[in-house]
Amino acid sequence: MTVDASSFDANSFDATHFKQAMRQCAGAVALVTVGADHGKRTGLTVTSACSLSDKPPSLIVCVNRNASAHARIREEGAFAINFLHEDHALLALTFSGQKGVNGDDRFAFGQWKRGVTGAPVLADAVAAFDCVLAQEFETTTHSIFVGEIRSASHSAAATPLVYLRSNFHTPREIRETVAIGDLDARHLSWTDFS
Repeated sequence: MTVDASSFDANSFDATHFKQAMRQCAGAVALVTVGADHGKRTGLTVTSACSLSDKPPSLIVCVNRNASAHARIREEGAFAINFLHEDHALLALTFSGQKGVNGDDRFAFGQWKRGVTGAPVLADAVAAFDCVLAQEFETTTHSIFVGEIRSASHSAAATPLVYLRSNFHTPREIRETVAIGDLDARHLSWTDFS
């Protein structure tokens, strides 16, 4: 069955229902950072960053065009995506603007180093990806930035920070209840989905 998308009124679906449903979907919390020079750095907190491909290694992130980082990403042609760990909740709030700290002042918090592209990289991130801007796609309110990775770092020991139901959480392992040889484990295998 083919559905004609033009037959649906874009305004007929209540955005409140969309937001309520999306609150049930956990997202990894990351900081998108940009700016090679002190005084010109900025960044924002997102849950909209994810992998795109490993050929070439690349990520995507959705950034609201009203965010201060949006224009800076275009100007610099580079940015970093820094995935946070459980001790970074205050840093996530700071970069979200909820603490009243803006622009370069946000980098007074956390341990930062300069990436190979010049973008600020969080030294103790769960995973950090230093990217050059490869492509951009515009939607009504956001741009989708494609970043080709120039360097990456990670910490396998750190517990990732996720956002779910309007609160920060950490993931819980379920491996203790599932063994590799179990029939259920075979059904849950990632290879079944990829």
